[in-house]
Amino acid sequence: MPEGQIRKALSGFYYVYYKGETYQTRGRGNFRKRDLTPLVGDYVLFESGNLKEGVVQELLPRKNELVRPPVANVDIGVVVMSAIEPNFSTNLLDRFLVTLESKRIQAIIYISKIDLLTDETLQQIKEKQREYEQIGYSIVVPEQKDNKKSLEELVSYFPNKLTVFMGQSGAGKSTLLNSIAPDLLLKTAEISSSLGRGKHTTRHVELLPLYNGLVADTPGFSSIDFLELEAEELSACFPEFVEVQDECRFRGCMHKKEPGCQVKKEVELNTIPGYRYQHYLQFLNEIESRKPRYDNKDKK
Repeated sequence: MPEGQIRKALSGFYYVYYKGETYQTRGRGNFRKRDLTPLVGDYVLFESGNLKEGVVQELLPRKNELVRPPVANVDIGVVVMSAIEPNFSTNLLDRFLVTLESKRIQAIIYISKIDLLTDETLQQIKEKQREYEQIGYSIVVPEQKDNKKSLEELVSYFPNKLTVFMGQSGAGKSTLLNSIAPDLLLKTAEISSSLGRGKHTTRHVELLPLYNGLVADTPGFSSIDFLELEAEELSACFPEFVEVQDECRFRGCMHKKEPGCQVKKEVELNTIPGYRYQHYLQFLNEIESRKPRYDNKDKK
């Protein structure tokens, strides 16, 4: 049975790419009973007599999945953050980074609207760039008058990877995507309008082959909650904490009130930015204060 990848999901059909061809398929009848939903990015086993009539028989194991946009097996998350209008927010950025770390997705930070900054505010952004690079993150800050070089740097991460864009509302995610691939994105928009679906009802995701990789054509969520993350898992989503936490006095240290906490010591020494630690405490409080969720299965 051939193994392909779902590149698009639309109106109950899954478009599976296999050896240079795209097969229109439907999901196997018992997927719903097994509580399985195929996602764009899934690797699947399928059967097909021709390009128009196929059946996805089995979903292969995923390494991760996102909810918005619904994509599986993501390698890179490009977090688009505005330098101004709306103002740059380390709190929101850290929410995105924690989410990507929890899914083991490589984060690339892209700062938009640099051309609107004064020299003073540009220096503040450059300082944040240094701090995040010191933690180990890749952060792309365009030149004020020409972003061609920054676009080249960004697409250099794409080969052999599945990339999803995300970031704050108003940061210009769609504009950035259009800059990277105007022809392909225009073509997708034409397809959507020819199907008679307005922009508010077109919610399908498609993976576009770009720069020897795949890019989701729909930008992801602009706000973050931590519904899937447990309190004990949070510190592992801060790489600079992971680097020093073996030196904490207590194993399983939550870096909150415990004595002999190496993370708190590094904060005092300014080797871990104070705002990162404050965000950790805030996120921890949000997770610990979260109301338990009950699904229908729990109620039975």
